[in-house]
Amino acid sequence: MLKLFSLLSLLIAAPAMAHAQLTDLESRWLQAGKPVIDYARTQGLPIDIIVQPQDAPGAVPLALGYAAGRCKLVLSLRGNAMADTVLQGVPPARDGLMIEAMTAHEIGHCRRYAQGDWHALPRGFVEPRSMQRGKLTPLAQELRETRREEAYADLVALAWMHARHPGQYQQVLAWMRGVRAAGEAAGGGIGSSHATQAWLALAEGEGAFADSASPFEQAQVLWGKGLSGDK
Repeated sequence: MLKLFSLLSLLIAAPAMAHAQLTDLESRWLQAGKPVIDYARTQGLPIDIIVQPQDAPGAVPLALGYAAGRCKLVLSLRGNAMADTVLQGVPPARDGLMIEAMTAHEIGHCRRYAQGDWHALPRGFVEPRSMQRGKLTPLAQELRETRREEAYADLVALAWMHARHPGQYQQVLAWMRGVRAAGEAAGGGIGSSHATQAWLALAEGEGAFADSASPFEQAQVLWGKGLSGDK
């Protein structure tokens, strides 16, 4: 999930930290996400990894910010029960798989920021007049734009997992749908900022992703299809 943060808060860049300063949990999360981060850097995405050294109860365990032209991938695991909650029900042997998917989700956000596409619609896509900017309340507009960015990032994560872990793809998709359904049940509602179920349904079908294209390109195709039904 995307969570913007103040870069003035007490953050330490992971490469600058001595290995002994990282907890075992932090090391496992970073190792699980490393293939995604390595790939993103080969694609030219400007990524800094940041580990919060202080307790961060209630923070999103893995989040992304953007500042000075660089993506800031932030790990907030210390004193944070959400680090366990987000993986609740996942067999320990599959924790790394879901963390890799979460990392790919955040890299999807990074791509949108770095390309200057944040909150922009695909070329040629036209909203119905009644749904265009200025026709919605500011809150409804904000929720819809955030939901759409979350949907794109979800699809990047799924495209990545489909190519790299095809045998576990359905497990990852089911887990992601469960996370989104839990958010809806908690009071977010189908129109909430993270209700991406319509896009996840598109990723269910056979041949949803063409592994010959990049995860970003694959996600773009399904994302555009889902936008047509997003009100």
